[in-house]
Amino acid sequence: MPQPTPLPLPLSTPNRNLVRLTFVRGITWTGFLAAIIFGIEVLGFQLRVVPVISVIIAMGFINIASWWRLGRPRAVTDVEYLLHLLADIAGLSLLFFYTGGSTNPFITYYLVPVTIAAATLPWLYAWIIASAAMAAYTFLMLFYDPVPQLSHGMIGPGISLHVLGMWLNFGLSAGLVTYFIFKMAHALRRRDISLSRTREAALRNEQVLAVATQAAGTAHELGTPLSTMAVLLKEMRQDVAGQPTLEADIDLLRQQVDTCKSRLQNLVANADRRRLAEPSSRPAQAWLEGVIQRWLVLRPDVTHQIEILGKRGTPILAVDSTLEQALMNLLNNAADANPEGIVISLDWNNDEVIIDIRDHGPGVAMSIADQLGETFISTKSKGMGIGLFLTHATINRFGGGVSLYNHEEGGTLTEVKLPRLIAGE
Repeated sequence: MPQPTPLPLPLSTPNRNLVRLTFVRGITWTGFLAAIIFGIEVLGFQLRVVPVISVIIAMGFINIASWWRLGRPRAVTDVEYLLHLLADIAGLSLLFFYTGGSTNPFITYYLVPVTIAAATLPWLYAWIIASAAMAAYTFLMLFYDPVPQLSHGMIGPGISLHVLGMWLNFGLSAGLVTYFIFKMAHALRRRDISLSRTREAALRNEQVLAVATQAAGTAHELGTPLSTMAVLLKEMRQDVAGQPTLEADIDLLRQQVDTCKSRLQNLVANADRRRLAEPSSRPAQAWLEGVIQRWLVLRPDVTHQIEILGKRGTPILAVDSTLEQALMNLLNNAADANPEGIVISLDWNNDEVIIDIRDHGPGVAMSIADQLGETFISTKSKGMGIGLFLTHATINRFGGGVSLYNHEEGGTLTEVKLPRLIAGE
């Protein structure tokens, strides 16, 4: 079987910096070429045209080679980036040598590669660039081909050609430095945000793992007391024969015990990672109605209403038992707030399926809503917050999100958004 062609590496920060440097180099040397042509044809500069044009063409080839290199599946290193900046300084030095040396008003353009190096390279490499630029400037104070027009040429009353060149150089340098530094700072901010999210995800995963470990041990420990309760309830059922009220209560207790035992068995069965890694595709409405029916077995005191708001199509969701448990946690929170008149609505668009759960309880503090999923925050006075935390982590794993709002007519509105599968996925 043939090996797949390796994909190019994503543009990391060093790669992006080289892209920006190549872009800056293209603007700079195009500007230099235009200025030299204008100086020769309009202002009558006496220059050695062949070496000047040769330097510009050489820098053009370096830029083309840089674009080609950026398409290769290999990350840019600091040493490679240093060599690119040294090549820029060498090209600038050759150009300035043939165009007036230190008397060239564009000589301070050396500050652009120095600034770029200081913003992107390690301390030692930045000093290498600064030293190279200073050495080149010093050399050009002593050795260069003079261009008389740069020192004595006038373009108007009180404005020399040298002063105009310094003004143009300042504008070019300021624009390029601002562009490069802004892009660099933007990339660093994005990287910091990405690292922060990665750290938060790692912390959340550690907390989920700790809870899962405790849950596994608790599941085994609960098996024995539940079996004992089932036996005692069976005996109590025989003792109260002929008393309908007590029989009904005991039957309800036995049903709840059987439900707990069933849920524990499902917990153990669903711990298989292979099953968790392969969610099944289900129609959203059928799946939601099934979850609600299983929830009502656990909460027979609830009165509810289901609303299907979507009108077009049949949305499909990727689901597994953990997502079902996450939604049941939210339903239980609503029932704990007020079991009367819970409204569950289902809506969808081209990209998402939205499940809203509205209760008529006292509402939730916005400080709790803002911290949902960050740590063990509970909406109940005696709760531990584990349910909300695990619910948030589970729905995030499916690419969705959970939001809590205080409804304008009272109570809490819990909004669950899940990505809608495209038919055939």
